[in-house]
Amino acid sequence: MLSLLESMIRIRRFEDKCAELYTQQKIRGFLHLYDGEEAIASGVIPVLTPADRIVATYREHGHALVRGVPMTAVMAEMYGKAEGCSGGRGGSMHLFDSATNFYGGNAIVGGGLPLAGGLALADRMQGTDSVTACFFGEGAVAEGEFHETLNLCKLWSLPVLFVCENNGYAMGSALARTEAETDIHKKAAVYGMHAEVVDGMDVVAVEAAARRGIQRIRETGGPVFLECRTYRFRAHSMFDAQLYRDKDEVEQWRGKGPIVRFKGWLLENGLVDEADVAAIETRADAEIAEAVAFAEAGTWEPVEDLEKHVLGEQPPPPVPAKPSGETEEISYREAVKRAIREAIERDDRVFLMGEDVGAYGGCYAVTKGLMAELGEDRIRDTPLSESGFTGAGIGAAAAGMRPIVELMTVNFSLLALDQILNTAATMRHMSGNAFGVPLVIRMATGAGKQLAAQHSHSLEGWYAHIPGLKVLAPATIEDARGMLWTALEDPDPVLIFENVMLYNQTGTIDTNAGAVPITGAAVRRPGTDISLITYGGSLYKVMEAADQLAGEGIEAEVVDLRALRPLDDETIMASVARTRRALIVDEGWRTGSLAAEVSARIMEQGFWNLDAPVGRVCSAEVPIPYPKHLEDAAIPHVESIVAGARAVMGR
Repeated sequence: MLSLLESMIRIRRFEDKCAELYTQQKIRGFLHLYDGEEAIASGVIPVLTPADRIVATYREHGHALVRGVPMTAVMAEMYGKAEGCSGGRGGSMHLFDSATNFYGGNAIVGGGLPLAGGLALADRMQGTDSVTACFFGEGAVAEGEFHETLNLCKLWSLPVLFVCENNGYAMGSALARTEAETDIHKKAAVYGMHAEVVDGMDVVAVEAAARRGIQRIRETGGPVFLECRTYRFRAHSMFDAQLYRDKDEVEQWRGKGPIVRFKGWLLENGLVDEADVAAIETRADAEIAEAVAFAEAGTWEPVEDLEKHVLGEQPPPPVPAKPSGETEEISYREAVKRAIREAIERDDRVFLMGEDVGAYGGCYAVTKGLMAELGEDRIRDTPLSESGFTGAGIGAAAAGMRPIVELMTVNFSLLALDQILNTAATMRHMSGNAFGVPLVIRMATGAGKQLAAQHSHSLEGWYAHIPGLKVLAPATIEDARGMLWTALEDPDPVLIFENVMLYNQTGTIDTNAGAVPITGAAVRRPGTDISLITYGGSLYKVMEAADQLAGEGIEAEVVDLRALRPLDDETIMASVARTRRALIVDEGWRTGSLAAEVSARIMEQGFWNLDAPVGRVCSAEVPIPYPKHLEDAAIPHVESIVAGARAVMGR
């Protein structure tokens, strides 16, 4: 009883101090306080074991404290000091701590749900009995990621305790204004999981429900859903004027707050006395004073470390496989398939998941037959829920697995962009290197198959804009075969874009071909007059154009970028220094394109080597059309590349 009371008082007094420090501008940004909701974290988290995992929201100070993240480290993080639990990188909304399996606050409403599903998936695949507790507000139930995650977790029977902290307001919108069904637990029950409502202002009721739920999860392996009905006494954040509710409503709820209610019950029944309460408050105040002093004395991270932890420690390049002396002719499709099979066979942590990758064999037949060979646990068919299963892949990677997530097309990847940008690419830096995401995401890209506007675009340049990712565009059989294993050994998320026009391409490869580097461009054809710089599906068009140009007396050097992030400036500049002219061929749209970035770098680093302005051949700025003649006209082709090279040459 004393422990439950002390936990809630400790949170309340800590946050009261945080509010005071905010007014003094010691804490900045958004500050979301847990005032009134303390019974939920205090009731649930102590029931978990140290091996269990926690995912929280941006209102996570109380959760971190109850979990055992030191108050000194939490306060230092609120200050933005280097001694903070996230190294000062995350602030109030992003508290991380690997020692306590605290996977952070998440400032994207609903964004932590897929992550929690992935953590639980990793535990299931690793054969542990750990549980992941996922806390979120009722506003998250309107998000697609809520439904995608609940469906996936029930479908795969994943050990997640979903804890909805229903405080009645999604920011400033009352529940009845935003939800057609206001009984949140019913939404979970629809997916067939055990769901119940708990009085979130009663810490004993919350603890009892948590015990029941966690026991059920450990016995059945499947998810459980708790809707804890509560109320926040303070504003949504310190910027909130609270125009959406009146003071009488708040005061009525304060009268039945979790601390007032529980303390009164304990005193009334003689289980504690006022001296016990005073001692708790004294201890909390002393701990808070120590935490403030620690944060005040903390240090600011040097500006020189700004780019630290964008990526993890980089592994050495792969050792080239010893050639066998024998070659075979295979397709690009078969090369990718072999890479996937080999990776799964050699590492128990590797698995593939995505839409129709199993029974169907993959939209482009890359994974045909692999489910029968490797089993449904390692080749996982997912629902059509890109954000949900991509986020699950992120969670599984953060928990030690090496997932390969397949997104059917690059256009579909936009449904998962939140998870890719806001979690996968951000987690390492935001957590101060507490957690990394060693994940590989494969997707088909490009036009040429008359699949029209929503299946045919080349958006890899968008992803190459994002720090924290590596972006690959294998164009050759060797790269299609060898990049995957190297990517799986990388500590950070790697996106592999496979151009749809390459799957049927064939070529010879050494029978002992293995892993290849995932950094560095390659000169595919030497030349002296102009550098043709490209990647992915455009490589073979560029090679054909170079042959045509040779017939006109123009010797073109062809540079295959291979990796779009990071770009290999050294190889690009060396080629331009040799030829003194450059044409960049990019299937993306011209405005804001990857070609524009490469051109800018040449101007910045190689301007004095140029004899002519840099040229670009890109896709027309239209959605990719269906008719073949219009599709061909919309994307780079041999004739437009030759014409572009002639223009740069002044012919």
